Amino acid sequence: MQQSIIHIALVVRDYDEAIDFYTEKLNFTLVEDTYQPEQDKRWVTVAPPGSNGMTLLLAKASNDQQERFIGDQAGGRVFLFLHTDDFWRDYQRMLEQDIEFTRPPVEQDYGTVAVFKDLYGNLWDLIQKT
Repeated sequence: MQQSIIHIALVVRDYDEAIDFYTEKLNFTLVEDTYQPEQDKRWVTVAPPGSNGMTLLLAKASNDQQERFIGDQAGGRVFLFLHTDDFWRDYQRMLEQDIEFTRPPVEQDYGTVAVFKDLYGNLWDLIQKT
């Protein structure tokens, strides 16, 4: 048997502001943006540059319950992990894009890591493994 996770849904307030953040600020690629008339929703996926598998599904909140989780999908814990082949290049670029880091870079046994917020406040690790 072979299985894989292909999408992770991230609840967002607005498709276009989320697309702008991920493509302009984080340099992700817009993989798909397709209107689904039967649900009156869009299927929007983005992926980091060089990624070859899983994508982030930008899922617009469709009710009050979903809206409450925008920016807090993991209860204040780091939710997603962005691996890079050059930590300092990407860290500097993100600072230039006004990405907010909540924990500064630190060298760990497993690599270099810093924690940043996305546009809604979800916490991410930027990490380069050793």
